[in-house]
Amino acid sequence: MADIKQLLSDLKAINFFKQGELCVIGCSTSEVIGQRIGTDSSDDVACELLAAFKTIERETGVTFCFQGCEHINRALTMERETAARYQLTPVSVVPVKEAGGSMSAAAYRSMTNPVVVEHVQADCGIDIGQTLIGMHIRHVQIPVRVPTKMVGAAVVTIAAHRPKLIGGPRAKYQ
Repeated sequence: MADIKQLLSDLKAINFFKQGELCVIGCSTSEVIGQRIGTDSSDDVACELLAAFKTIERETGVTFCFQGCEHINRALTMERETAARYQLTPVSVVPVKEAGGSMSAAAYRSMTNPVVVEHVQADCGIDIGQTLIGMHIRHVQIPVRVPTKMVGAAVVTIAAHRPKLIGGPRAKYQ
């Protein structure tokens, strides 16, 4: 799938992915293939996208976690060592196509020691198909613009974060 490779290349070119950072991936495979979110989940699309994400992980040192759908409260799939590094508490659910979605389920199956957690405060995220990942990105979220705006038929929204600006009119910021 050329769209995902181009998107990840665009993001890599602007140094979006950073060693040691956590990046949330939200993805509706239904939207990627031109259907309404949650109506036509595709294992094949999920596996193809997952392969592209794994390549970026190896090349950049970023760590991905994968948001499930609303049926598992948008919980996140990640390796157990990632959850431990961020002191996150695993929950008892295994994402499947019908509850979690194909992307989260494919990620779970591909991991060495997968767990699911309820919440993270990730450094950045990629939302493919308007899956609403903002709840899992640190405050203050900022949009990231790249030329690639679609993966398949799905709209892509990218977010990073910046520190909060506090202190009022006399404060100075870098």
